[in-house]
Amino acid sequence: MADQIRLAHTADLTPAELTAARALLDDAFEGDFADEDWDHGLGGMHVLIQDAAGLAAHGSVVLRRVRHAGRWLRTGYVEAVAVRADVRRTGLGGRVMAELERVIERAYDLGALAASEDGARLYAARGWRRWEGRVHALSPERGIVRMPDAEGWVHVWPATPAGALDPAGALVFDWRDGDVT
Repeated sequence: MADQIRLAHTADLTPAELTAARALLDDAFEGDFADEDWDHGLGGMHVLIQDAAGLAAHGSVVLRRVRHAGRWLRTGYVEAVAVRADVRRTGLGGRVMAELERVIERAYDLGALAASEDGARLYAARGWRRWEGRVHALSPERGIVRMPDAEGWVHVWPATPAGALDPAGALVFDWRDGDVT
């Protein structure tokens, strides 16, 4: 069976597909994928790649609001990217990202993600840029708060014309439970 790629909104995924995606993520992150992490990847578009053994790769892009240079940007935030262990380094991660990037370019002002050390290599090779400026979040209790632990891990994929982002400027992410970025 040739690999089959599917792009679908969360609402169009079957319970079995959602269960398989969550299991893939739990395995790929070796049990360090919290319920909040799963929740962050829902409500947007998912890329699923199936092979003869089942779900081989997954990723999603969800809407977030990010303020930069005084403007709130409609941001496609990449979440829940994983490839099954037995098929890693075969290009499936790149195929997932290519489809997510296509969605970002057509539907959002900006793409963003928080990369792990392993993921950062894939994203950099695809043209994602490490955000060099400060990272903040809009807290419901304290207003805008700096997120120094997120700095150096956030990457951006600008769908806006080159130069539209000030690399010395700050990004202010909307708030959410769990990891904010």
